Amino acid sequence: MLTIYSDDHHLHHGRCELMDGQLMPCFEMPSRADHVLQRVKDRELGPVQAPQDFGLAPLQRIHSRDYLNFFKGAWERWTEFGQDGDLLPYTWPARTLRRVLPTSLHGQLGYYSFDGGAPITAGTWQAAYSAAQVALTAQQAIMQGANAAFALCRPPGHHAASDLMGGYCYLNNAAIAAQAFLDQGHKKVAILDVDYHHGNGTQSIFYARSDVLFTSIHGHPEAEFPFFLGYADELGEGTGEGFNFNYPLPAGCGWDRWSAALAQACQQIERYGADVIVVSLGVDTFKDDPISQFKLDSPDYLAMGARIAHLGKPTLFVMEGGYAVEEIGVNAVNVLEGFAESTQ
Repeated sequence: MLTIYSDDHHLHHGRCELMDGQLMPCFEMPSRADHVLQRVKDRELGPVQAPQDFGLAPLQRIHSRDYLNFFKGAWERWTEFGQDGDLLPYTWPARTLRRVLPTSLHGQLGYYSFDGGAPITAGTWQAAYSAAQVALTAQQAIMQGANAAFALCRPPGHHAASDLMGGYCYLNNAAIAAQAFLDQGHKKVAILDVDYHHGNGTQSIFYARSDVLFTSIHGHPEAEFPFFLGYADELGEGTGEGFNFNYPLPAGCGWDRWSAALAQACQQIERYGADVIVVSLGVDTFKDDPISQFKLDSPDYLAMGARIAHLGKPTLFVMEGGYAVEEIGVNAVNVLEGFAESTQ
């Protein structure tokens, strides 16, 4: 299986995030992608290639121009204040406030963010831009006939909405790739999000559309981030009604219960008749993940990949979360190997 990877991800290395009432070292760190890349090489999964540059146009198909302009220029504006620490928001337009766009950098950062977990550093824009190009390059490989490809994206993307960053995510790599498939001739794209945390950004982008089916298996938002989206009764709206399926599960779930939800999600994808599948591949469902509460073990990821392969569709894997750094490479590559072994 082809892997697309860029060293640019090292340019984004946040010093801290706001969690549990304190600023603490970021769980989303460069070593995550480094471990996955090393495992890809150790297991001889297939060739590793650098991304092509498709420019801003595919990003603008998902993200608003105003948001992209803000994100691209935020660090330069921050340094004009003589600052060199991470740029993090400290206020948000909550329910009782007006959702207006201030001129202030801090006001705009709050407007375009939903949490304190997406620090902007000197290299964040370039890292996120390159991650989107990684996803687009892997998407092109499938358009050119590959049965599967792995986009080793960092930073991740599934929490990013059209004009909103948060949850370690800035640009929605999976959504950008899904839109590219549609723009290049596919009629129906299915997104399967297997990250522990609900892909709220991806859901919101496609919630009123029928050309992308969104399915997600995740920790129940009553108790888990992102809290305010990911419930089972969210089925889409307008022409998108009936094309959004969430499978929220309680803490402590192991493979038996998790795989039953996967079977239901796969049934919806089969019913939909997707031309191609995009998998938001988070492996923070692992039993030792430091910020998640499921109990999957490393061999379970082989079975996960095999079940996805049984859908029989070209499949793009896009790296999302997973924070047990020592095991992230094993678990992510197990999914890919389970998929590849089942398609031989």
